[in-house]
Order: sequence, then structure tokens, then C-alpha cells
Amino acid sequence: MGFLGKLFGGASKISEELQEAIEAQIKTYNLPHTEQNLIELKALKAMHLKGDAITLEISLPYPCKSLWPSIEQNLSHCLKQLNDISTVSIEFKTEIVAHDVQKGTTPMPNVKNIIAVASGKGGVGKSTTAVNLALALQQEGAQVGILDADIYGPSIPTMLNIKDKPQTKDGKSMQPLEAYGLQAMSIGALIDEDSPMIWRGPIVTQTLTQLLKETNWDELDYLVIDLPPGTGDVQLTLAQQIPVTGAVIVTTPQQISLIDAKKGLKMFQKVEIPILGIIENMSTHICSQCGHEEAIFGSNGGEEMAKKYHVDFLGALPLDKRIREEADQGAPTVTAEPGSEIAGKYRNIAHQIGAQIGVKKRNYAGVFPEIVIQNT
Repeated sequence: MGFLGKLFGGASKISEELQEAIEAQIKTYNLPHTEQNLIELKALKAMHLKGDAITLEISLPYPCKSLWPSIEQNLSHCLKQLNDISTVSIEFKTEIVAHDVQKGTTPMPNVKNIIAVASGKGGVGKSTTAVNLALALQQEGAQVGILDADIYGPSIPTMLNIKDKPQTKDGKSMQPLEAYGLQAMSIGALIDEDSPMIWRGPIVTQTLTQLLKETNWDELDYLVIDLPPGTGDVQLTLAQQIPVTGAVIVTTPQQISLIDAKKGLKMFQKVEIPILGIIENMSTHICSQCGHEEAIFGSNGGEEMAKKYHVDFLGALPLDKRIREEADQGAPTVTAEPGSEIAGKYRNIAHQIGAQIGVKKRNYAGVFPEIVIQNT
């Protein structure tokens, strides 16, 4: 019995010839942002054929709800090329698992994948990008959290309009705050807004570890960590102690920004944290009066950097005052204007990142039970 024979439940009424024809048609279509088809991704879980109507049960390894209609349309077109099939229906679901992390670390309980969002230089829009990325992943069907690791300049509470303080049930750990369906934690939610963070490196790294590990994250598919700019103590702690699935580098096309972004990229490569890609922020300025678009910080810097280091260029985002205004008002663009072109760019980046993680090698550390040997 072939692979599709098992998916059909071993039904003998379906000839091997038809099974092979169906398999061949399915293999002609690769899932968006991957170079793999349903069978290679192991995303096809079951099939049912009744007369000339076929139903596929698909479990995708990355969140992409907005792409489901396109996927169904393409697969339907492929399968309807067969004379034996005239009706195609598809049942979708998303199934995200834990994937490989850097050596010496294991995935955290209740957190399947950690995505670090980093920049070499401050002021490039890293936090705004991290928040909109987290919201895009959540809208596409994932359970998502965001950790504000920018200890000196925490901005996530403002961007998500978080006013509450974290609560504790046992006096030892904190419950994550919630906003727009995201779970969130930030030092900014624990201190007064105008309190300066006059802390040395060891205290900062200890605080990051506590915020991460003493928050009761609830079954997250992805935790997005908004890192402080640079390549200092926090980044080193992240590389050595925190299981990171992959890192995203945010830069502007300006040469000064790219110089520091390259340092951040090289740091992650040195500690064997995969680079999921580069995002070029403030790529062009769009005039709010006439709509004229101009590359005031230079052009194609992020894309050229991606080519040089053989990593994915995830996309370019404009310098648009709406992004700034909506973040300042506590309603980031992806949730304030979900149908806008800018929100679509964030979603496209989220699809690429999710797909990249989805095809990575799975980490089975959380699957097997812990074995304890005791002397009796």
C-alpha cells in the first residue's frame, strides 16, 4: 500500500493508478514561501474520496490563515485536471511544533519557538516591527507572546496600550499581560514610566532571564523577543542561555545603520543562531500630502546585505507617519488597519518567517518524558 493508500484509510475501492495520479497532481504545487509540497511537508493528514468528490485534511506547520483560500484554489485546480475528480474541498488547521535551537539549550516549557528581533543600532524601528510581526503571526492563527527585552528603553507597553501591572498567583511567578490576543511582558509594566533604568550589565541580564522564565506563558507557538540595540550583555545572555529558534535583523537602508546591523548578524552566526532574514525599515518616505515616495535614507541597503550574507530578504517597510502614530496610540498598524498595504507587508513577512521555521528540523526535547533513576 502506498503513502496515499494509508491516507485514504487503505480503501481498496481506490485504484493504485488513481492514487498515483492524485499524488502526482499534489506534488505539482508547492506551499507559499516554501519549496515543498504537502507531501514533503507532511502536512497532508487524510483524504476521503466519495464518487468524484475528494476532501483533503491539511495541517500546516506555519500560520497563514489569509493564504488558505489561495492554497485551496491552487490545489483544487491541480486535482480537477483528473477526470475522476470534479469537486475538491479542504479542511485546514495549523499545527506548530518546537524546532531546533542553538547548541547547549533546550526549548522552554510552554514556548515552542523563540524569535529574536534585533538591530545593531537604535532608532531603526525594531520595536515597532517586533510588535507588528507578533500581531501578524497571531492574526494568521498562532498563539503568540512578546517579551520586551529592551530593559533601558521599554516601549511595548505603550505600543500595546498596556496599563496594568502583572499579577501573581503564587508569589514566585507572574501572569503575562494581554493585549490584542497577545501575551506580553515588559519591565516597563513593572516600573513607573519616567523611572530611569540605571543598571549595570549583570543586573540587566538577570532581569531578562527572570522576565522570560518567571512569566507563566500559556502554550505559545511563538515568543517574539524585542532585543535592545547592539551586541552587548543581553544579546550574549540570549545566545548562551535562551533557546532561540531564529533571529530577525531590522535595519534601515542607511550605510551607518547597515554597518551595525552586520555586526549583529555576524554575532548570531557565531553563536549558531539561524538568521531568519533581514527587514529593511524606513525603506522609502511617503509624503502625506502628495503621496510622493522617496528613498531618503538610500536604497536597497538591506537587500544587498541579505545577498552578501546569503540570508533571506524578508521585505521593505516604508517610513510612513501612520505606523508611528498608531504605535504611539497603542494600536499598531496590523490591528489598526488590517486591510492596509502596510499591514499586508507585515503579514507577508510573518508568513515567510513562519514558513522558514516550519520547515526546520523538529526539536523532540519536549516530546519525550523525563526519565529519573532512583535508588530503591
